[in-house]
Amino acid sequence: MIIILLLFIHILGFLSAIHAVMTVRTSQGAIAWAISLTTFPYIALPTYWLLGRSKFQGYTTAKQSSDLKVQAQLVSLQQKLTPYRATNLNNTERAIENLVTLPYLVANEIDLLVDGKATFASILSGITSAKDYILFQFFIVHDDEIGEEIKNALIARAKQGIKIYFLYDEIGCHDLPEHYKNQLRAAGIAVYDFHTQKGIRNRFQVNFRNHRKIIVVDGETAWLGGLNIGDEYLGRNTKFGHWRDTHMKISGPSVIPIQISFVQDWYWATESHLQKLQWQPKVADEFDKNLTRKVLIVPSGPADSLETTGLLFVQVINDAKERLWITSPYFIPDQSIVKALQLAALRGVDVRILIPDIADHIAVYLAAFTYFDETCQTGVKIYRYKQGFLHQKVMLIDQQHASIGTANLDNRSFRLNFEITAMVSDVDFNQQVEAMLLEDLSHAILVPKDELSSKSFLFKLATRVARLTAPIL
Repeated sequence: MIIILLLFIHILGFLSAIHAVMTVRTSQGAIAWAISLTTFPYIALPTYWLLGRSKFQGYTTAKQSSDLKVQAQLVSLQQKLTPYRATNLNNTERAIENLVTLPYLVANEIDLLVDGKATFASILSGITSAKDYILFQFFIVHDDEIGEEIKNALIARAKQGIKIYFLYDEIGCHDLPEHYKNQLRAAGIAVYDFHTQKGIRNRFQVNFRNHRKIIVVDGETAWLGGLNIGDEYLGRNTKFGHWRDTHMKISGPSVIPIQISFVQDWYWATESHLQKLQWQPKVADEFDKNLTRKVLIVPSGPADSLETTGLLFVQVINDAKERLWITSPYFIPDQSIVKALQLAALRGVDVRILIPDIADHIAVYLAAFTYFDETCQTGVKIYRYKQGFLHQKVMLIDQQHASIGTANLDNRSFRLNFEITAMVSDVDFNQQVEAMLLEDLSHAILVPKDELSSKSFLFKLATRVARLTAPIL
């Protein structure tokens, strides 16, 4: 009986290895899984079926079903958006627009929100100003001081007749107590988790996350960026101290694509379509016709046919001509990103990568060291932020382009997480982001080119072992 069981495990390991070769998105990952599944199936099998999948099953079908239910609306929506479509796109803008099949739109007003105090003040003001509905989606929501303040604000508006739809990631919110959600439901708020494991085929999709942080008010104003709902984002965590993060507020036609992203996630979670949303684009009140304020919303995730986030980074890096500044709490790029960064520095681009000096995930922190030698030798400058923990996800490209969103510079954001990014083409906004990042860099130190080589053998070994886990970090 034991022999039969062992034979069955090895056969299952062999079949799983074939599955890995056919489905894992990188050759390195496919080889690693195939070898481990055929050699050590007793350990590798459960690990693979929990963490090895990089394609999110079922969401694409749900997305198509959602689109079918609003087909008539989407046809008219294209017509409504046409007057606000940006023209005279450059090569990068055109490539990214084709990648996401959503247009660059003008007539937006954009507010840069630096750190938690400004972000939560703006969000709470937006909740208070809602006239019809609020779409609320976060990766993490904590039941703490700011979590209570947000909850109470939502409940107060719900009691005043505002329709509220509350979507959260079940892994990110694993410690959110039931009484928090029940209080929201008791006020008439629709509360659901994203539910990545819904359905038999999706039972093992525990490695996927919905990492988006979105609020949409009345289809006219939206917020997105790096901040979740928690006191640590206001610097109240003693371990991290000051928490450096960035969010943004958008008013105008570009709110509509953010709303589409939420509707599709909501349909996956609930199999129901949100009714009576506002789909008529509204020009920002403070819109200056002399300013374009082009914005492209880039939703991305493991259900995409292409690796949207990775391709976005590669295109932006390859097209940078003067400067490329990237901030991310995690620096675990794949080889395509590494090569693009090397080439950018070699052609004279001012490439700066700003990462935290404090580690919140030790394996991620260690793995980052292995990329320093590869990038720094060509002129890429790596900086460590010293004034607390840096969590923002921001890019500054040349003199006109900038991005703010939820995607980190790591494999998880490239292949495993549902993310959303706002690409902004506007000189004034670029200058605001530049001033913000210059202030951040004034609190950072340049990483020496020989930082890893000067470490002990055991430390180097730990970094290499950590790098092997990069595909699932």
